[in-house]
Amino acid sequence: MLLKDKVVIISGIGPGLGVKLAVEAAREGARAVAALARTADKLEDAERRIRELGVNCKVLKMPTDITDAAQCKRAAEQTVKAFGRIDALVNSAFFHGNFEPVEQSDLEVWKQVYETNVIGSMQMTLAVVPQLKAQGGGAVVMINTMATMKPYPGEPGYAASKGGLLVAAKYLATELGPFNIRVNSARMGWMWGVPVQGAIAMMAQAQGKTEQEVRDEVASTKALRRIVTDDECARAALFLASDYASAITGAVLDANGGEAMP
Repeated sequence: MLLKDKVVIISGIGPGLGVKLAVEAAREGARAVAALARTADKLEDAERRIRELGVNCKVLKMPTDITDAAQCKRAAEQTVKAFGRIDALVNSAFFHGNFEPVEQSDLEVWKQVYETNVIGSMQMTLAVVPQLKAQGGGAVVMINTMATMKPYPGEPGYAASKGGLLVAAKYLATELGPFNIRVNSARMGWMWGVPVQGAIAMMAQAQGKTEQEVRDEVASTKALRRIVTDDECARAALFLASDYASAITGAVLDANGGEAMP
């Protein structure tokens, strides 16, 4: 099991990748999952799904807004109080902002996007660093996007913020490496799950096509010729949090079915 006996914090629990990260961490043997989200109902859903697995994984549910440094600190402290340590943090929380071209962008919204995706992720990371240092190491995984490599219409603010997070992760890896703390990024693309299923439905309606036609068109841009699932992408990210990735830091793992390659 990838995460046998590990204590894992996952931010951004939601209907897509976030909840799958929690479920897959439990499936992969985590002793405990500390789940963070802004709304309590998403945390309840995550706990329900983990319980349905029938595994021995404790769940700590903490409503947390990562743009608030005090809430990040509290989440880290409560995790240590409950489980004695933190083995990994997966920063999945994000804010997308508006879908719009650069020339029509509301830069005030860009600030909000940056506040969550970069500042929030950094605040959550810095909140766990003291514990990771005290226990002799740990892992941090930043969830990123292939939109930093391949521009998509309407995503300039989101992609720019994630580009900043990519650079920040490398600086963190350099500075925290001497403390045996690894920092890596998992770069996602289209993931078959609730959010993408909704997007495919809207695209089909707008284009006057069937959902299968749109899905096939999206899949045709990938080397695997399919839209990879959010479960698969969650497992790729959790690999970076595991001991199997003990030699890896400052790296980017692409989990996008081969649509965007460095």
